[in-house]
Amino acid sequence: MSEDAGSAAPGHEPSPAGMPEAAAGRRDAEESRDAAGDGTVRSTVKAAGAFPAAIVMGGLLQGSEPPGARPGRPLAGGLDDFYARADHLLVAGMVEPGARVLDVGCGDGSLLALLTGRRGVDGRGIELQRENVSACLAKGLAVIQGDADTDLADYPDDAFDYVILSQTIQATRRPRWVLEHMLRIGRRAIVSFPNFGHWRVRTELALKGRMPVTDNMPYSWYDTPNIHFCTIRDFVALCRDVGATMERAVALDAGGSPVRVNLPWWVWNLLGEQGVFLLRRGGR
Repeated sequence: MSEDAGSAAPGHEPSPAGMPEAAAGRRDAEESRDAAGDGTVRSTVKAAGAFPAAIVMGGLLQGSEPPGARPGRPLAGGLDDFYARADHLLVAGMVEPGARVLDVGCGDGSLLALLTGRRGVDGRGIELQRENVSACLAKGLAVIQGDADTDLADYPDDAFDYVILSQTIQATRRPRWVLEHMLRIGRRAIVSFPNFGHWRVRTELALKGRMPVTDNMPYSWYDTPNIHFCTIRDFVALCRDVGATMERAVALDAGGSPVRVNLPWWVWNLLGEQGVFLLRRGGR
């Protein structure tokens, strides 16, 4: 793997401002749901990266109780981690409890609600679509409307412990710029994305000669929000170019299970439907 020299091998893990109004909003939202008796679990996936096949049934975070042990106590924001997406559970497992977190392109707030409810983070979000911002605010989440391609420049250095970009980097206009600012304003960055090098995608292109439409990339070429598709190996090269150090890297297959950690990058690139990376600035 000479072309990836200096990067961590797949699966290798080297040693490595409060907002009381938002908290009150979350509490009010929870009390409102409890009063209504609505324990229904509903979640929508983000437009830029939907993974209906990557759902974990019974995939609990460490220390979580089984659903039967907490009846009628939904997770803040109406999302129950028992039915959370596999990539969301993986991202949550990379975040230290109580950390300061910025979720960039947070969509309807599903991941931010999971992090707030199960990891106790001080979570903030930035989201472009107004309807998604409204959905987040209705869940009591501290989310503002903004554009990752421009607004990250306004945040100070090391403002957060983690800056997360979940299934969104392929929908940004300036992916490298966005990643560089994530590493500037966060002590660590977590990025997940659909892998355009997966074998199903290659098969669609090679045998049908058409842009692929898959579970994990469900849009036609003319209406997709994704404008910068990349592969796992492409992202590894980008990390090298911006001087980022990979503390952890995981590829998930179509069922949401991690690809074996001791396989080379090219196998991950072929078998992984999505990649999840935990990064920090080089030299720290």
